[in-house]
Amino acid sequence: MQNPRAEAYGAPQNQDVSPFPQRQDEKATPKVRMQQEGEVLQVEVSGDFSKLQEAAGSDNVLAGLLHQISATSSPGKLADDDAANFVLGFVDGMHPQDPAEVLLLTQMATIHQATMTLAHRLNRASVIPQQDAAERALNKLARTYAAQVEALKRYRSKGQQVVRVERVTVESGAQAVVGNVNHGGGAHG
Repeated sequence: MQNPRAEAYGAPQNQDVSPFPQRQDEKATPKVRMQQEGEVLQVEVSGDFSKLQEAAGSDNVLAGLLHQISATSSPGKLADDDAANFVLGFVDGMHPQDPAEVLLLTQMATIHQATMTLAHRLNRASVIPQQDAAERALNKLARTYAAQVEALKRYRSKGQQVVRVERVTVESGAQAVVGNVNHGGGAHG
C-alpha cells in the first residue's frame, strides 16, 4: 500500500508520517491500518478505542462502524488509512455520548470528505457541464453538512430552549412594560 504522505516527506512507505509535531495524547487516538488482500480488507486497530466503545454502546456497533469507515475511506478498492483515520479522529475528538452521536459524527466526517473531493473536482473542471455538476453536488453536500451540525446541536441540547433573563430595575414613579412592544400606526395613533 502506498502512503502518499510518506512519499511527499521522503520517508519509507510503511511509516506513518505527519508534517505536524506529535501531540502528547496522539498515541491514544484511535487509528486503523488497512491492508487490501484481493477482495478482503484487513483492518488493524491501534490506540485507545475505549471512549468510542463506550459511546457506541456495543462492540457490534463499533465493529460495523469500523467496517463502514474502512469501506467509505477506500475509493476504488484502495485502502486509505489517512482517510479512515481522519474520520476516526473527528468522531473521537467530538466526544460522542451515545450511539446516535457516533453515527451522526461519522456521517458528518464522510460528508465533509465528499464535499472536499467535489471542491477539488470543481477546481479542476475544464468544461461547463463538469463545473455545473460539481457545483450542484458540492452545494448539496455543504448544505447537508450544515444541517448535520444543526441536528447535532439540537440533539445535544436535548430540545432545551435557552431562556435569557435580564434584571430590570424600575424606580419609584416609573413604569415598565414586559413583553413585545410594537410601534406603528394603530387606530389611535
